[in-house]
Amino acid sequence: MDYLKWTLLGILSFGVGWFFVQYLTVHPLEMSLYLAVTLLLLFLLITVLAVGFRHRQLLVAGLLSLVFLLAGYAVMAHQVLSREEETPLPALTRQQGDPGDGHTAVIYLTHGEPETYSPMAWINTFRELDETGAPFVPWLARPFFLTQLREEYLRVGQSHHRQGHLRMVQALEEEFREKGDADTMFYVSFLDDDPRPGAAVVQALNDGASQIIVAEVFVSISNHTAEGEEQVEEIRPEEYGVPVLFTGPLWDSQTLHQMFVAKANAAIGTTPKDKVGILLVGHGQPDAWDREFPTETSHEIAFREAILKLFEADGYRSENVSMAWMEFKEPEPAEKVEELVGNGVEKILYFSAAISADSLHSQYDVPTLVDKARVPAGFPLVNIGAWNDHPLVIQAIQEKIEALQEQ
Repeated sequence: MDYLKWTLLGILSFGVGWFFVQYLTVHPLEMSLYLAVTLLLLFLLITVLAVGFRHRQLLVAGLLSLVFLLAGYAVMAHQVLSREEETPLPALTRQQGDPGDGHTAVIYLTHGEPETYSPMAWINTFRELDETGAPFVPWLARPFFLTQLREEYLRVGQSHHRQGHLRMVQALEEEFREKGDADTMFYVSFLDDDPRPGAAVVQALNDGASQIIVAEVFVSISNHTAEGEEQVEEIRPEEYGVPVLFTGPLWDSQTLHQMFVAKANAAIGTTPKDKVGILLVGHGQPDAWDREFPTETSHEIAFREAILKLFEADGYRSENVSMAWMEFKEPEPAEKVEELVGNGVEKILYFSAAISADSLHSQYDVPTLVDKARVPAGFPLVNIGAWNDHPLVIQAIQEKIEALQEQ
């Protein structure tokens, strides 16, 4: 009997930790089930402790139950954080030596974000951070980080990132068609959502493309552009006689720079420009990543500096236009918001400057950071958001593609 109660204690304790991690990390539609199982096991564990143990034995049993609970938590956390994402490719049916039909395929490549909660993108990011030694949330606390990610999805409803990019690709194709280009074919691809870049390349080859242009819809040369290029090159389209050209990111696009001023001018209403504050919030990356991809930070800074100069040239005061970072770097948005309010501005417009289409960053993270600022009640803090399908954004991407077509 003694053996049975100690065995039951270990099983229940381990199960509490095991199912608790699953509750923290599963899809919202499943979280109630795992919470119920966790609470049931916890109730049974407390019952066994209360009924089966007394005095010093109860203390030992309590400590052992804590050890087994942590063991169950650690084992399940390891399983969750070790998951690998399966991204199968479509069958490549094109034969080597097939010259294709002469058309160009444009692979529209961007970051991507699932519309509803999925932990995989951040699990992959955890690995990248660990590989470079960048400090981040301790391993055992990462299930709670994923819970926070899930909570963000629940608060915003869903990410608009995917649909935003689909609209952008459609608008891009329409621009080409209006200019008389009826042959170029367009394929969307995402690093952290389907379809992936490799799948888009396979489809383009199967459709008879004779040239592939990858439109890199990012601000900077970074680990993201490197990952995308690697996935494209893994298909080895050159073995099918199909050259691949990359547009490079958009940090130096003067057309894209102008979009920010155009959006601001449309949003300020009757407020004079000299009374409007402008805040460009960059993404930011760990300092450890700067050693491998310093261009990510340098391009983000150069990109926003060029935009701020355009604001100044358009009549906004230099002391009222500023930059901040969303994560990993300083200053944070709230600090700069308070500084702008101290300058006497009557309204602040803030941009998620490095985000190509609305996402959790522009829908939740950046607004939350801005709202931490201590400002007078009712002070207008206007979220302009990400780039999205503004005509100047589409034109900027189009110009990058056409520059390669003319070569």
